[in-house]
Amino acid sequence: MGELDYGIEPSVIQRIAAEIATAQTSGVEIAIVIGGGNIFRGAGLARAGMDRVTGDYMGMLATVMNALAIQDALESQDVHARVMSALQIHEVCEDYIRRRAVRHLEKGRVVVLAAGTGNPFFTTDTAASLRAIEIGADILLKATRVDGVYDADPASNPNAKRYDTVSFDKVLADKLSIMDATAVVMCRDNDLPLRVFDLTRANALVQAMSGDNVGTLVTA
Repeated sequence: MGELDYGIEPSVIQRIAAEIATAQTSGVEIAIVIGGGNIFRGAGLARAGMDRVTGDYMGMLATVMNALAIQDALESQDVHARVMSALQIHEVCEDYIRRRAVRHLEKGRVVVLAAGTGNPFFTTDTAASLRAIEIGADILLKATRVDGVYDADPASNPNAKRYDTVSFDKVLADKLSIMDATAVVMCRDNDLPLRVFDLTRANALVQAMSGDNVGTLVTA
């Protein structure tokens, strides 16, 4: 979304695609789970009276739109990309099939995973944890607007402390709002490390994919 109030800012998505392309040249296999909050937030409208299931499915469709946008931006960087959706939309993307996703990764393609888990009541965070575990990812990178995990909300508390590393159990016990609890528990129970970093900072994505110490590392 960038500085816009809604939708996709082309310069932002091109920058992200360029950083993904840079990271991929080092041989990293990359799968992306993408949300749709820049277009539609089902949970928000559900609180305003819309049926939650309907709202969640609309949100899933928004993620497909974003996935197609990032696929196009990647291809403009000469990166082969495949969009795989948990909802069947054969005219624009493939169905998500785990073995096929792994095969795409082995062939050097970036896999963009859309439509969450394909089920209402599950967040994009949970979808990211699930897909990372399914494909055997080494690490889950949580790209956000905050440069890590803090002991308080840094937007409202100037004295908030950022952790370099923190445990999953502390995240859950202290209710540190980085991902929803289901996603955190899935990472913890499957020994999947999580790194939270600021996507808006130039080259942070490349550094995170290269294993540099950016943001906060969450481990068991």
